[in-house]
Amino acid sequence: MTLYEELIARGLVAQVTDEAHISDMINNGKATFYIGFDPTADSLHVGHFMALCLMKRLQMAGNKPVVLIGGGTAMIGDPSGRTDMRSMMTRETIQHNCDCFKKQMERFIEFGEGKAIMVNNADWLLDLNYVEVLREVGACFSVNNMLRAECYKQRMEKGLSFLEFNYMIMQSYDFYYLYQKYGCNMQFGGNDQWSNMLGGTELIRRKLGKDAHAMTITLLLNSEGKKMGKTASGAVWLDPNKTTPYDFYQYWRNVEDADVLKCIRMLTFLPMEQIEAMDSWEGSQLNTAKEILAYELTKLVHGEEEANKAQASAKALFGAGADADIPTAEISEADLIDGAIDILTILVKAGLVPSKSEARRAVDQGGVTVEGEKVTDIKATYTAETLKNGIVVRRGKKAFKKVVLN
Repeated sequence: MTLYEELIARGLVAQVTDEAHISDMINNGKATFYIGFDPTADSLHVGHFMALCLMKRLQMAGNKPVVLIGGGTAMIGDPSGRTDMRSMMTRETIQHNCDCFKKQMERFIEFGEGKAIMVNNADWLLDLNYVEVLREVGACFSVNNMLRAECYKQRMEKGLSFLEFNYMIMQSYDFYYLYQKYGCNMQFGGNDQWSNMLGGTELIRRKLGKDAHAMTITLLLNSEGKKMGKTASGAVWLDPNKTTPYDFYQYWRNVEDADVLKCIRMLTFLPMEQIEAMDSWEGSQLNTAKEILAYELTKLVHGEEEANKAQASAKALFGAGADADIPTAEISEADLIDGAIDILTILVKAGLVPSKSEARRAVDQGGVTVEGEKVTDIKATYTAETLKNGIVVRRGKKAFKKVVLN
């Protein structure tokens, strides 16, 4: 099986502009490809995970990744998949987020001479002359065609700002610039990016001639992947200070039965033969598949030691009930009232629910336990003395924290 055939088998390829040429370049390690990441937060999340895994997979086969950090395009904001306008960020915030991204990406991608490179489109976009862009780039785009693009159509009812309307042009210019500067001949992105990506391919061909080889490929679930990292209590981040390795493990351990094998195919580096053998798994075997998925991805993001600890903690807590190295939530003396704290506040402080109304509902529905005992009273309180050694608080079967008074 060639690399391109493996990408298809793993469910990663949705659309391409020149399949024969793309296949040849990827299989023979001749692709210099880029994937863009807009730094809208100070950490990557699991929605970026597929792109990172793809870059690693292609680099292992000899292809050269160009990691494009969108320090410039982030100042405009991508309208794709949105019904409202993104919040404007300062240059300082954008730069901080870019620095955080790079540290995390170095766990996946090998940077250095002749290897992967990381570039920031702020380095060229912020210095562009507006009139020159209109003449050199804007003349290559049809407004009629742009308005037919899905990323713009869904915004027309609420209103599309002229600022956002320029996003496609800026992203297209990125590919044009990278093609000329670094010999970048391929771009990857999600289905929601298809119109923007085609714009870049067309710009290169119009400016440099039809013989210019610039190709695009989309990832089947990259746009869906952006939804992957959302839970009831927030996003699932790759930064261990925002999402602990244990919580990261549990996130993947709790994926839906229908999604587990799909995630294993797309995100792990297990051999296809091993994955295909799981196709007939059902019932309790799917729980085993989820454990495999959670372990492999936690190891990839946080390292083998943290993956082993997370796996052992999960098995200890859900197995024999032994004392486990479970995630801890700390509360302070300032959180206490008359030397105690109520269960609703504990649930919120521990991050097990997003609000006190959700906490109340969880208790009323019988879904909260403390030290194995079901909590039935929303006014139940716990003293400082009780909290010094910590109490294990559960919401449902799979969400829990050890709450300790700091």
